Amino acid sequence: MEPRIEPCRRVLVALDTPRVDTALALAGQVRDHVGGVKLGKEFFTAQGPQGVARVIAAGLPVFLDLKFHDIPNTVAGAIRAVVPLGPFMVNVHASGGPAMMAAAAKAAKEAAKQAGRDRPLVIAVTVLTSLDGTDLARVGVGGPVHVQVERLARLARESGLDGVVCSPREAAVLRAACGPGFKLVVPGIRPAWADANDQKRITTPAGAVAAGADYLVIGRAITAAADPAEAAARIAGELAAGT
Repeated sequence: MEPRIEPCRRVLVALDTPRVDTALALAGQVRDHVGGVKLGKEFFTAQGPQGVARVIAAGLPVFLDLKFHDIPNTVAGAIRAVVPLGPFMVNVHASGGPAMMAAAAKAAKEAAKQAGRDRPLVIAVTVLTSLDGTDLARVGVGGPVHVQVERLARLARESGLDGVVCSPREAAVLRAACGPGFKLVVPGIRPAWADANDQKRITTPAGAVAAGADYLVIGRAITAAADPAEAAARIAGELAAGT
């Protein structure tokens, strides 16, 4: 099940918790104001497939953010293992290369058909939003961040993936480079009234959508708010108004 991409439905709330009860409570609080939730490695490591299945059963679309990165056969096997759970989107690291990404896309299609489910979107992480040019240089990647992001996004598209994770600063470049049907999933989103925390390449929700983002991953600005439902509703209102 893919979220409707209406203004408020672009938001995927990052449930960065190891607890099923906390994840379900947060999902229940924000469900009327967002399009889905994201479950990552913290939750999956603590709760495994059974925990993911419980959140999916609650009714909100789930982006399963496990960032698979390994040899093609191993990543294909991991994709086959998670597709029957019913996530609407899964991801891999683009830096795993074209053979790995193609194997992931093929595995998702085959596993969905075998399970009698809709195929999840398979997207690739380009450059983590916690990294900047200095960080990339220290791991041997030269040149501006946006050049590396575009290189990996083009590779993901050529490998048959549905889109990429990118920072809001690269969204406009990737939209122009990869076309309208290529999904751009954008973390590093902070409303003007929220703290930046540890993200380095950030923008506001409306700014990211204006740049071409399809989905916005928002965590602490909602989940750490005194009233998560109010924070989610406030962001939805800003998106609807384009501010």
